[in-house]
Amino acid sequence: MGYDLVIFDNDGVLVDSEPLANSILAAYLTELGHPTTSEESLRDYLGAAVPRVRELVLERTGERLPDDFEAQLDARTCAAFEQELRPVPGVEEVLGALTASGIGYCLVSSASHERIRVGHRVAGLDGWFEEEWIFSAQDVGQGKPAPDLYLHAARRMGVEPARCVAVEESPLGIEAAAAAGMDVYAFTAVLPAGRLPGATGHFGDMKQLTALLGLEAGLGM
Repeated sequence: MGYDLVIFDNDGVLVDSEPLANSILAAYLTELGHPTTSEESLRDYLGAAVPRVRELVLERTGERLPDDFEAQLDARTCAAFEQELRPVPGVEEVLGALTASGIGYCLVSSASHERIRVGHRVAGLDGWFEEEWIFSAQDVGQGKPAPDLYLHAARRMGVEPARCVAVEESPLGIEAAAAAGMDVYAFTAVLPAGRLPGATGHFGDMKQLTALLGLEAGLGM
């Protein structure tokens, strides 16, 4: 099947940020009295927006995270990104192939717009994405696994959900895209295929995505 729009998740798909971001989240939760390891953060919060983190902590402990939790987490994460963030290997080749083929693309992320932009600037991806191609959980009522963010992106890009394909690396993201009526290719750099059920297909090297999307054969033709 050809697609008219490729919708990328950001963290872990475009920028190699998940291990770093989850180590920061785990450390901050531990500091606030909710002991969490990086592995537990990846297991419980991978692909999640801050409201989901708040909900899970409240459900498990009966305690609410501070009102400024998101602002503080963003500040710590952005500071860390400034030091060491890199693009996912091969992603610029994929974006270049999409551009050459005239296929639209955009991104959706559970992170804030500020964090997305800082990450792209440091990783050298800022030239690939216009502002109107970037969609954050801040823009919708519910983050992943609800389909709202994917449906919002498709609507704003003017493409029917059935003509979109998502590229995800988290169970929450796969669930969200599938609920929006989209095919989903799961990137297994962070979690193995067995922990990413419900995807249309799986791949472990970003350079494989070009063939999976049928770019060589004329994607969308």
